[in-house]
Amino acid sequence: MALENVNPTKTLSWTQLQKHFSEIKDVCMQELFASDAQRAERFHIQWNDFLLDYSKNRIDATTLQLLLQLTKEVQLGDAIQKYFSGDIINVTENRAVLHTALRSSTTSVLNDGTNVITEIKAVQAKMETFAKDVISGIRKGYTEKPFTDIVNIGIGGSDLGPDMAVEALQFYKNHLNIHFVSNVDGDHVNEVLKPLNPETTLFIIVSKTFTTQETISNATTIKDWFLQSGQKGDVAKHFVAVSTNIEKVTEFGISDQNIFPMWDWVGGRFSLWSAVGLSIALSIGYDNFKELLKGASEMDEHFKTTSFENNIPVVLALLSVWYNNFFDSRTEAVIPYSQYLKKLAPYLQQAVMESNGKHVDRDGNPMGYQTGNIIWGEPGTNAQHAFFQLLHQGTKIIPCDFIGFKESLYQNKKHHDKLMANFFAQTEALLLGKDKSKVMAESGENPFLTPFKTFEGNKPTNTLLIRKLTPKTLGSLIAMYEHKIFVQGVIWNIFSYDQFGVEYGKQLATTILEEINSGRMQKHDSSTSFLLQAYLK
Repeated sequence: MALENVNPTKTLSWTQLQKHFSEIKDVCMQELFASDAQRAERFHIQWNDFLLDYSKNRIDATTLQLLLQLTKEVQLGDAIQKYFSGDIINVTENRAVLHTALRSSTTSVLNDGTNVITEIKAVQAKMETFAKDVISGIRKGYTEKPFTDIVNIGIGGSDLGPDMAVEALQFYKNHLNIHFVSNVDGDHVNEVLKPLNPETTLFIIVSKTFTTQETISNATTIKDWFLQSGQKGDVAKHFVAVSTNIEKVTEFGISDQNIFPMWDWVGGRFSLWSAVGLSIALSIGYDNFKELLKGASEMDEHFKTTSFENNIPVVLALLSVWYNNFFDSRTEAVIPYSQYLKKLAPYLQQAVMESNGKHVDRDGNPMGYQTGNIIWGEPGTNAQHAFFQLLHQGTKIIPCDFIGFKESLYQNKKHHDKLMANFFAQTEALLLGKDKSKVMAESGENPFLTPFKTFEGNKPTNTLLIRKLTPKTLGSLIAMYEHKIFVQGVIWNIFSYDQFGVEYGKQLATTILEEINSGRMQKHDSSTSFLLQAYLK
């Protein structure tokens, strides 16, 4: 069954939220904290190794109550049940959305009458054997040398998720060096190949259809590079594929034994839990990959079974809707205080904006309200020396997620204490600001400078404090954001799991490439024609 179609703006709770917003929009959080010494105690959630403090938001108990009432009117509980049970909630593509099954501990999840868990376990067993054989050196290249380097060839979800996870879990990596090729830019692929030895490099081609232009172009270029040293028959030892198109994969020269299947009920941007994550398993070992899955599974259970007021993904989604649709704040910053998570924001950009960047509701009607959020961010403390000026003294309200860890991986306490001192200080500064009297008391400088040195404060933040960055906690963190995306999509009454907006530009690119190759221009708008003529001169 599909999700129920409910226009959120027609609900009673939305009307009440609009009225409530007019009453609270100018309230300062500084006053809310001053009047309630227990505010942080009331607005936080503790779960496993995660502590979410959402007290530094422009909300009160009434706000939360009305937002929770909204979840009932849009039938979020029913939607979550359908999400996990294999209902066809991706209606426009007639598919279930079952990436959660990839990390489930249950024994049965049905999709069109088939128990997908059986298929999942078979692929995971194959991944485990393959990863262990490569890591141990049992599986070798065509000159009988063990592999030293792995190149993942994909784009979008076939690249961003694995690349982010491999980067985030560097501390746990083994001797294998993992590289990623995604952009069809020829300079990119050639730079990746430059230091590699074809005799000791294994290539993973990740493409569901095995027709994605960027991926197949890069794979073909890499295969040609490989054949300068190896023979055609050696391709089978050095190339594996994650795909559903067996015919095209075997045409490429890849052995049937080296094909890992994908399923249409897993969207690319949620696929790192599947064989798409083979590069992760090779980088950190399959046991650590299982911990990644376990962390995600535990967050799934939290999301599925916990009351909404104590449910981390639900609360984060409600706060995001509150700012997006009532404060008209259209961007969110994600600021992890860990250099390991430097690729988290780019990963979330696809996960969030490809999912919820929609302009019609589930009935196909244009919407009169905002959906989606622009996601951006960088690790602290680097970010403090880049865009924090705008956060502190700019004219925009930009809600921020601050993500920090109680323990560092290398146990360098002096460094970690400095890092975390900044982590706590920045959210406090964004909350409190600095008024005129404090500026004058601190400096007594020329009064002309006073307005330039004051900070309004009252800037909303969520603080997520996690015990330690491990494969398990990373799995929970990623799943947390996946479920936040889902809740937002349910509230906005949109289909979060198609991405037709990505396809149109690809279609035009195919046509234009034919024109570039033939030199025969077709009819375009005047700007595109002008630019193509300049390129072809």
